[in-house]
Order: sequence, then C-alpha cells, then structure tokens
Amino acid sequence: MATIREATPADLPVILDIHNEAILNTTAIWDETPVDLADRVRWYEKLVTAGYPVLVAETGGAVAGYASYGPFRPRSSYRHTVENSVYVHRDHRRRGIARELLIALLGHAYDSPDVHVVLALIESGNTVSIELHEDLGFEQTSHLAEVGRKFDRWLDLTILRCPVG
Repeated sequence: MATIREATPADLPVILDIHNEAILNTTAIWDETPVDLADRVRWYEKLVTAGYPVLVAETGGAVAGYASYGPFRPRSSYRHTVENSVYVHRDHRRRGIARELLIALLGHAYDSPDVHVVLALIESGNTVSIELHEDLGFEQTSHLAEVGRKFDRWLDLTILRCPVG
C-alpha cells in the first residue's frame, strides 16, 4: 500500500520522469515530444494556484506515481467539470497504485463544492485504465474513432464520466 500525499515542488523531477516516459513509450499521453522541468513547474503551479489537487503515491520513500485533475475546457460553462490524470512509474505498475491515486483524487472531487463531474479521456486500447475507472464509478459516454495519431497509427479515444456533486 502506498502513501498518498499532496505533491511538492521537490517531487517534480520524478513527476517529469514519469510524464516523459509515458510520452515516449505509451499512448497514455498523446504528446510526442518530452518536456522539460520548467514545463512541469508551470503545470504544477497553475493547478495548485487554482486550487486543484496534485497528488503523489510514495512507496519505500520513492514517488511511484502521480495524479491530478484540472479544467476540462477553458470556457466558463465547463467550470464544474474536470479531467483527471493518473500516471504510475514504469517500475511500479500493476501494483494497485493507480487505484489508490484515483480513489484519493475522487475523494478530493467529492469534497469540492466546485466539482460536479470528473472526466477521464483514455486511449481506447488502454483497457486496464478504462476498467479501473469503471470499477470506481465512471461510465463510458462516448468513443471517438481515429481522433489522434501517435507511433504511426490512429488512436481512438474513450470518454468516461463520474458525477461527484
């Protein structure tokens, strides 16, 4: 079992490593170019300043994964809808850490008077992540075929929602 806590700026180098590994080797993040530490600092500061959570899972004193949610879209009518992100370090996958992070993230959303719906936008081939979200109360609302391209192939997107408020 991991310890889930609020991330601090000291965690950002490990969060950067997890993020860039997902960019380079998975379809979990649809970006194709790794980012630098300054990018993750801006990301962190933007979320935290706006009151959104950035959580990390620690095992054995090391950060094993991170999770956050933030604005779904910039328009004001979407202000009560957030999109979640959960990523686990390659050496800690398949150990229940993503579940622990997502449970903690949903707890934060349930406690927030400003969040009504949490969305998950997941590459459709990532059935492990889709099933995890469904196990925790998300329902599939749509499937968008061939809306992204990475690793020289088209990617489908599955959208799931979880009402929390």
